Amino acid sequence: MKEAAVIKSNLGNIELEAEDGALTGLAFTSKPLEAPPAGSVLEEAARQLDEYFKGQRKEFTIPLAPHGTSFQERVWKELLNIPYGEAISYGELARRCDNPNAARAIGGAVGKNPIGVIIPCHRIISGDGTLGGYTGGTDFKKLLLKLEGVTWKQAD
Repeated sequence: MKEAAVIKSNLGNIELEAEDGALTGLAFTSKPLEAPPAGSVLEEAARQLDEYFKGQRKEFTIPLAPHGTSFQERVWKELLNIPYGEAISYGELARRCDNPNAARAIGGAVGKNPIGVIIPCHRIISGDGTLGGYTGGTDFKKLLLKLEGVTWKQAD
C-alpha cells in the first residue's frame, strides 16, 4: 500500500512516500502539510527527521526501499556507509563501489537518490574538497553539512 505525507522541517516542507512499510521517497517540496498516518513508517520517519534536524540523531533506523537500477541501488547502499559528520569525494565513492573509473556515473546515481537526507547524498563533495552540486540545491547541502559539522573548501 502506498502512503504519502508532507511534514515541516527547519529547512522547509518535506514530502515523504512509503510503500509496504518502507520509505521510498523524500524530497523538499512547496506542497502543504499533510500529517503522516498514525503508526506508519511515515510517522516514524517524521520523528527521526525531526530528531536529526535538532542534532539529536546521527543514524536513521527506518526501513528503506529506494527504486532504481541495480547500479543506482548499489551506489545508494554505499552512501549509507558514510558516517554522520564525514564527507567523501565522488572518486572515493566510485572506489568504494568497486568502480574506480566511474566517478561521473556515480555522480549521476547520487543525483537520482530518491531518499535524500536519510540516504546521505549530501555527504559527497568534489575531489578538490569544494562543495559540488546537490539535486535539492547547494543551499540545502550547505545546511545539512553544517548541521553535521562537515567543512568544505570554498570555490575560488
